[in-house]
Amino acid sequence: MGALPLVLILLQLAPPAAAQNVQLRCDGTLLEARGSAEQKRTIDVLKVSLALSAEAPTADAALGELQQRLAAVRQALQRLQVKELAVSSPSSWQRPVSPNRPAALEANLQVNGELQPSQLQGLIRQVGSLPGVRLAPVSTEADPAADLAVRGQLLRGAYQDALGQARAIAEVIGLRALSPLEVQIEGGMRPRLLRTAMADEAAPFDPAELAAPTDRLGLLVRFCAS
Repeated sequence: MGALPLVLILLQLAPPAAAQNVQLRCDGTLLEARGSAEQKRTIDVLKVSLALSAEAPTADAALGELQQRLAAVRQALQRLQVKELAVSSPSSWQRPVSPNRPAALEANLQVNGELQPSQLQGLIRQVGSLPGVRLAPVSTEADPAADLAVRGQLLRGAYQDALGQARAIAEVIGLRALSPLEVQIEGGMRPRLLRTAMADEAAPFDPAELAAPTDRLGLLVRFCAS
């Protein structure tokens, strides 16, 4: 009973019509249990994103200033050995006059890339302090080469969790034998963490304090108990 069931129905992958044609037969008592498992993983890279903006009385001046600021951001990121650098095309809009600010043309764009965790402090202090930069939360990513192995571990753990619950229920109602009928696999998620700027005399940002990427997986398992 410790092995995964032979009939593994992936409802999120199978067409609805095919799923409806599956006939489940149980000559005993049908039991349903939810199992879950999670595994924290080592941070491989940081996915970073920032918004860059500039403003001026005219569109030409605002876009020119944005281009200069982008050059500074690009140089700072390259010094931090950024990978997968991607820059969006700029957008602009006319800001109307207000009691506190004159009318102006604002130009914006997005910058994304990947950095090593050791570059977190440099990202915040060297890039985040540049004019027009607004840092977004970083997301921690694990090494994708281990995804398949981790997926298998999560499947086994979640199934054993569901199996244990079903065994407990079967024992309560005086049944012993369990046969798996159906397994529905649910998705998972990984957390993100927001970092903000600090004063010069404050302690540096520590990448070890970032939330580790965590893979989660849930199963809904139906057993036939007899």
